[in-house]
Amino acid sequence: MIFAGISWGFYTLRGRGSTNPLADTTGNFLRAVPMVVLIALPFLSQIHLSPKGILLAVLSGAIASGIGYAVWYHALKFHTATRAAILQLSVPALAAFGGVIFLAEMISTRLLLATIIIFGGIAIAIAGRKYDKNKV
Repeated sequence: MIFAGISWGFYTLRGRGSTNPLADTTGNFLRAVPMVVLIALPFLSQIHLSPKGILLAVLSGAIASGIGYAVWYHALKFHTATRAAILQLSVPALAAFGGVIFLAEMISTRLLLATIIIFGGIAIAIAGRKYDKNKV
């Protein structure tokens, strides 16, 4: 997870200069395919492909993730690197509520409290930075 977080940080910082987020994200996905194929080769005999599975993988991986990355690249233009890092902390709460909306998952007290804590922390971090700038 540490490596994933560091990688996402570099990916985000590099994406801040993107002039065409959708094309850049498509290129990134296409460049990742050979690595995925190489990693999958030792497990080729254990891989079972079905038309439905392939469709779901394309929809969730290439379409949903690709569009998400492209939107994120576009939004980066309007935020500093620090603010972008803070805003990324909202992703787990947003994903959880995506499950509520699209998968009919239940809203629990735990989910609500976690969401309040996450968004409260984000608000404090953003407001705190504004307060510090005005104080100086």
